[in-house]
Amino acid sequence: PFLSFPISKLPLPGAKAEKRKSTTATMAPAKQSGQKKNVDNINSRIKLVMKSGKAELGYKSAMKCLRKNKGKLLLICNNCPALRRSELEYIAMLAKTQVHHYTGDNTALGTACGKHFNCSVLTITDAGDSDILTAKE
Repeated sequence: PFLSFPISKLPLPGAKAEKRKSTTATMAPAKQSGQKKNVDNINSRIKLVMKSGKAELGYKSAMKCLRKNKGKLLLICNNCPALRRSELEYIAMLAKTQVHHYTGDNTALGTACGKHFNCSVLTITDAGDSDILTAKE
C-alpha cells in the first residue's frame, strides 16, 4: 500500500502519545478599514435607490439610457471588460453623466441591487430617497 506520509512520523504501538500544550493567542479585534465602510455605504445607497428610485441593470439598457440622456449616475463593476468599460465611460462623458467605479465584481453589484444574478453595469435614472448622486466618496 502507498503511504502519503513518512513512516518515521508514525507512533510506535504501545508508546504514549505526546501531549501538546494548546497555545491560543488572544488577538485584538481587527479594525474596520475605510474601504470596507465605503463599500457598505455605497451598497446601502444602492439598496435605497432600488427600493425608492429608478435604475437600469445591464450594458444594453445603460447604453440606451446614456444615448437618451436619461442616466444620472453610471456604476461599473471592477471586472467589466476593458473595452466595454472604456466605451461606457466615453458615452457617459458625452452625456455628461457621472461614472462611479464600483469596488466589487459583477456578482457583488448584482447582490447589492437585491438580484440573484450578476450585473456589470447599473444606471441610476432617478435616485429616489437616496443621496447617492450628491455623496462624494
